[in-house]
Parts: sequence; structure tokens; C-alpha cells
Amino acid sequence: MPFDPHAPRDPGDAWAEAPDGTRYWGRFGAAGLVAHDPDRGVLLQHRALWSHHGGTWGIPGGARHAGEAAVPGALREAWEEASVPPGSLRVAATSTLELGFWSYTTVVARVTTPFEPHATDDESQELAWIPVDQVASLELHPGFGAAWPRLHGMLGLAPAVVVDAANVVGSVPDGWWRDRRGAAERLAGRVAEWAAAGIDAGALDLPEGRWFPRVELVVEGRARGARADGVDVHDAPGEGDDAVVSRVEARHAAGERVTVVTSDRGLAARVGPFADVRGARWLLDQLRPGAGEGRAPAE
Repeated sequence: MPFDPHAPRDPGDAWAEAPDGTRYWGRFGAAGLVAHDPDRGVLLQHRALWSHHGGTWGIPGGARHAGEAAVPGALREAWEEASVPPGSLRVAATSTLELGFWSYTTVVARVTTPFEPHATDDESQELAWIPVDQVASLELHPGFGAAWPRLHGMLGLAPAVVVDAANVVGSVPDGWWRDRRGAAERLAGRVAEWAAAGIDAGALDLPEGRWFPRVELVVEGRARGARADGVDVHDAPGEGDDAVVSRVEARHAAGERVTVVTSDRGLAARVGPFADVRGARWLLDQLRPGAGEGRAPAE
């Protein structure tokens, strides 16, 4: 939806005050977007002189609306301030400064379809793609400047998770053998929910933050045809292990950092040169419990 300057003011567009009297913009916190185009750099906003820390360079962003999560808030602000089309991005991670009474979440996203930004209000002197190695040479907004070394380390990381669905489903004796496709779909739905919420960096050995990897499930045999919104499900044309290896090699060739979920030692050895390997228990312990599910057996 295009920005409407005459729309009613959201209650989030107000100052939050710290115990020492310091004020931070956004009653419900704030969020901003680091849009990274590997060919052009990072989209930065040269802030208008009248604005807070005017004349510095930062990222499109602003106050979150009441009840608004950080990722949609950052994407909305980037659209309203810089005409950044949400469909041209793939969100990779978030990094949050949490002060207790206020927070700022930076959303890191990779540009998947090139676009040209356009200022839609008077908060920007200009918008520009700045090569990554030149960002630190600019006069940066103090908050963005403090976060930039950490954010810089997050750019270019593209995590992917490939799940050996048959192995994970088979690790819990919940009657999956009576309906293999249904069991695979239930797993896929739970995995999609887990990935959509963001995965803690420690789980994937990635820099601090929450990450949103590309997630793929490989299904085989009578589980073929299983589908779930929010996750890519691949039907193995033959052996499931061969299909997992194929998906891992494709993701690795695309420059992504791959984690494979399987407790099959033979498969783990095959994908080891291209990926980190986690067992079924690792995944199941992070998912919302399914009906009749106990813990996965020890590996």
C-alpha cells in the first residue's frame, strides 16, 4: 500500500523515555532495513538536516505500529520512506538492541530482484547504494554506526537447512507408518512454523541474531506429494538419500551455508564435505511438539 501522508497517526509514532530521561523514537520500539545487493552494496539514507541526527547516513526505518512485529515493521518503513518493494527481498536475519523499555530491530535482507529506491517523504536528502567497503567511511547515524561492524559480518551469509524428512519422521514411534504422507506434512508444517519465527544464531553456529534460512524437506516413497505452506518440499524421484545429496550440492553451489538434518550416518558422511550435519533430535527439540510425540531416541 502506498504511503498516505494524511493517514491517521499511529500511536507508535511517539517517543519512549528511558529512566534517565533519554528519549528513543517509537513507543512500541523501532525497526529498520539493511537491504544488501551483492552487486551494488547497501541501501543507505542520507538523513534530512532537520531530522534526529540530521546529515548522517543510516537505513530506512522508524517506529513500529501497535502490535506490529519487527520484520513487517521494517519492510513497511522501507516501503514508505524509500519505495523498497518487499517482494524484491529475501529476509536473512534480524539483530535486536534491547533496552528493556525500548528496542530497535535491524532486518538484514538480500536483494533478489534489483530495484531503484525513491524518497517518498522529506526525511531523506538522498538514497544511495553504498559499496559495503565504503560504508564505514561515511558519517553514520550513531546507532547504525555502532551496529555496523556486527551487521557487516552478517552480510553475504545465506543459511539453508535441508531436512531428511523420512529419517526425522521415523525417529519418533507415533504411528507415522500408517500415514506416511500425513506424517511428512505434519512435520513440514511444524518446520515451517519454526523457520518463520526465526532461528537462534547458536543453533546454526551463525553470528548473533535470529536467522531465516531457506528450508527444504526431502520426502520419499509413500510420503511423496506432502506439501506445507512456508517450506519447500521435494519429492525424491528415487532414493531419498540421493535426493538429499542433490539438494545439498545445489544449495552449496549457490553459495549458501547448508545444515542437513539426518541421523543416518551414511548420509551424513556423503554430505559432510558440503554441509554441517545435525541429528533428528536437534530439530525435534526445537519444534512445537506434535500429537503423540515423545523425544527422539539417542543417536
